[in-house]
Amino acid sequence: MTDPLTTDAVAVLTRMYTAEAEYLAAGGPGAASFDLLAPFFAPDVVLHQADALPYGGTWRGHAGMEQFFLAMSRTWESFDMVEQEFLATGETAVVLTQVRARPRATGRELAFPILQTIRVEDGRIAEVHPFYWDTAAIADACTPH
Repeated sequence: MTDPLTTDAVAVLTRMYTAEAEYLAAGGPGAASFDLLAPFFAPDVVLHQADALPYGGTWRGHAGMEQFFLAMSRTWESFDMVEQEFLATGETAVVLTQVRARPRATGRELAFPILQTIRVEDGRIAEVHPFYWDTAAIADACTPH
């Protein structure tokens, strides 16, 4: 029998976001070890980011996730998840996150929502699809004029 605390999508995500905070507090991408986050992601995890974003594209596996976090770190001076709401059915979760962020390139503070669908398999995040309300506004704020 599988431990429901291990496979429950909301429990997995809650623990992953706690580990992500520890990862960032330890210096984040390029300084902290990705080993803090690796247990929460399937070895063949797939993250789909909107192509219009500076870190857009498809990121695969643990190496891809580590590269994604580096790309995010290069883009954002700060990226705070102010509020999160979770809805999960089985191994599928939807997370609505209110973000307040400041891009390195312009320093212009933004506030925006991200809605993610996340598939959890065997207690690990297997696939993530983030949806942004306005990728053009985010990309514009990340580009010096």
